[in-house]
Amino acid sequence: MITLLATALVIGVIVFVHELGHYMAARSVGVRVERFSVGFPPRLITMTSVPDGWEFKLFFYRKSEEGKIEWGPVVEKNIKRPGRKGSLTEYCFAIVPLGGYVKMSGLIDESLDTKIEHKPYELMSKPRLAQAWVMSAGVIMNMILALVVYSVIALNQGKPIVSDEPVIAQIVEGQPAEAAGMQVGDRIVQINDNNIQTWLEMTEIIHAQPNAALSINYERDGQLLNSEVTTVAQPYLSDGKIDTLGIIGIGASVTYDPINIFQAVGGGCQATIGVLELIGTTLKMLVTGSATMKDIGGPIFIAQMAGETARAGITPLMILMAMISVNLAVINILPIPGLDGGHLMVIAIESVIRRPMSLKARIAIQKVGMIFLLLLMITVIINDIGRLFTN
Repeated sequence: MITLLATALVIGVIVFVHELGHYMAARSVGVRVERFSVGFPPRLITMTSVPDGWEFKLFFYRKSEEGKIEWGPVVEKNIKRPGRKGSLTEYCFAIVPLGGYVKMSGLIDESLDTKIEHKPYELMSKPRLAQAWVMSAGVIMNMILALVVYSVIALNQGKPIVSDEPVIAQIVEGQPAEAAGMQVGDRIVQINDNNIQTWLEMTEIIHAQPNAALSINYERDGQLLNSEVTTVAQPYLSDGKIDTLGIIGIGASVTYDPINIFQAVGGGCQATIGVLELIGTTLKMLVTGSATMKDIGGPIFIAQMAGETARAGITPLMILMAMISVNLAVINILPIPGLDGGHLMVIAIESVIRRPMSLKARIAIQKVGMIFLLLLMITVIINDIGRLFTN
């Protein structure tokens, strides 16, 4: 249950913020938004903005006039608000809380709706700069979300100061140190005949020996103890390549110094840029062959991560949300048909050729993008299922 709730929270917030960006940008340039949905169909509750009020509908299973059981409105009510102009936008809360979407007039999206009348309120009737603003707004909002989350965490925690004393302050559950009986407060004094004076000396020795047996001497309450510990391999990025380092599952003591709002925003910017650099390295590795599609995670992997971080606390869960938000922004800005970057690519092409692309060409591009994205989704889901069976 924790995993489901955490996944719904993380994905729901990220997608809602993304689509809110498109919605606000569309409204800012006079594009009509036909539907703003939180979640995926079937619909549960809709509120449609109409002249002089709202139209409210509650959906559930009902018996149709033909006697069939179908999903449809079971409650309908008009809420009067005299004087409201009404945007004709349907605001929808749907059953599946793992996404959402904005349907704009004059946009050929996943629905492949070809009803374009070149009305003033349609997206394709707007200047190309306005179109680009609308299509990029979701990515911008995802970056802002990550920046805000990182900044709030930094302001709440303060500046981390890591102690260099080789004293264990954290034991990771299920890791070799716990299995060997080591405890918080133990002071490591020797590893394989190497005397230890600092935390850095200790980690350099452990990290350099993945999947290796270590003899560790440590002090506890004035007594000298010994444990035989076998490190486990932890993958990490080094100079654009995946390498491994040894870990035993311990953490140093960390204290936090208070910081002001400007320092917090600076820290938020650094964290966001750090994630961008990591994504850039990953994409480079995929292109050069240093990494493969088997290393890419999908929705099941995200759900697992959300569940694990939720159990660790709200702060790790928020950090995961920020990281995924940046990932979504980068993926969406790629010039792939079907994504925001694909729409921006079409807008750029039209700017170069100085005329709109034909409706037939736009639909063809969208179909190619949808096939590519479908194949990509199938690939990452297969990867996720493989991870479930191989742990």
